Amino acid sequence: MLPVRMVRANTLFGSGQVDAIAADCELLSVELVVVDGALSAIQQRNLEEKLGRKVIDRTGLILEIFGERAATAEGRLQVELAHLDYQQSRLVRSWTHLERQRGGFGFLGGPGETQIEADRRMIRQRMGRLRRELEQVRKTRKLHRGRREKAPWPVIALVGYTNAGKSTLFNRLTGSDVMAEDLLFATLDPTMRAIGLPGIVKAILSDTVGFISDLPTQLVAAFRATLEEVTSADLILHVRDMANTAHGAQKKQVMAVLADLGIVDLQTGESSIPILEVWNKIDLLAPEEARELYQVCHDRENAVAISAVTGEGIDMLLDRVSLMLTGEAREFELILPATDGRRIAWLHAHGEVISDEEATDRESAMRKLVVRLNPKEFGQFRSL
Repeated sequence: MLPVRMVRANTLFGSGQVDAIAADCELLSVELVVVDGALSAIQQRNLEEKLGRKVIDRTGLILEIFGERAATAEGRLQVELAHLDYQQSRLVRSWTHLERQRGGFGFLGGPGETQIEADRRMIRQRMGRLRRELEQVRKTRKLHRGRREKAPWPVIALVGYTNAGKSTLFNRLTGSDVMAEDLLFATLDPTMRAIGLPGIVKAILSDTVGFISDLPTQLVAAFRATLEEVTSADLILHVRDMANTAHGAQKKQVMAVLADLGIVDLQTGESSIPILEVWNKIDLLAPEEARELYQVCHDRENAVAISAVTGEGIDMLLDRVSLMLTGEAREFELILPATDGRRIAWLHAHGEVISDEEATDRESAMRKLVVRLNPKEFGQFRSL
């Protein structure tokens, strides 16, 4: 990787560096040059002319990866919108015939719009349609989230830097076969499955798109509907790749995205949703490093060390998740008519019933229950 010594307006790199890159391309038979940064349309065109090869920047590379990974209709909509937004300023690279299309009729027709102007108009129209479709997706997701909030089951969202092992952990916990590869952005579309937890009959686990540093603004906007799934979770599992030497910087980037979603306050470090750090890939660490991580997690309530591949530490993770979800639960003494089978059955199904006995001090047949409920469950019970 060649660093930029001084930014040049026309080529980004200086002439000497461009010559060095060209020589390396010839020597190694390179077909594609990737610049780890943002290129303007002019810089990209000039570099391609001087190097005689295809040149893409960081945003272009991420868009290409996203394009290959998108599996659902929603994912393809999001990627296409981001791609069109990116292409708008780069149409000059695609056209060498910039003549105007003749407008009007016969010999007196004046000059019409250029080919570039026509293409930009078509792109704007297509982007408008995509945004309307994605807005409908956003409304549908909001509706589904509203239904889940009325349901008694807590929602757990997996977040983390790309390739941290979220989908592998998702498969381990749910028994699913979601695509989990050693690839960037293997998951683009959120997936949800039900899981059981100690003391909790059912919970919903959500796998989300991986984060990355300097995520292109086009993608942040396009995937907003998907990322908003995290905002309705009862608990966030921040999966970290502890075998990656840059895991500290990756954590900062993930927290920045959560801050952008309004979940985390970077100034105070406070979060509106509880966050449990899942220190993954300990199977790739030296034994002494793994032991050290285990010791640190033993002294912290908001971190647990695991290997999603081998299953090591998974039981501890499930216990910690269950504890965090039920940590705010408290006991309620409720007296209900013995004939109110619906609400009594609901309490047995969704709460921890400590005692259920006949209320002998009442004239009519009543049941006295002592039930342990968290605030969300108690609110749902009251709405029955």
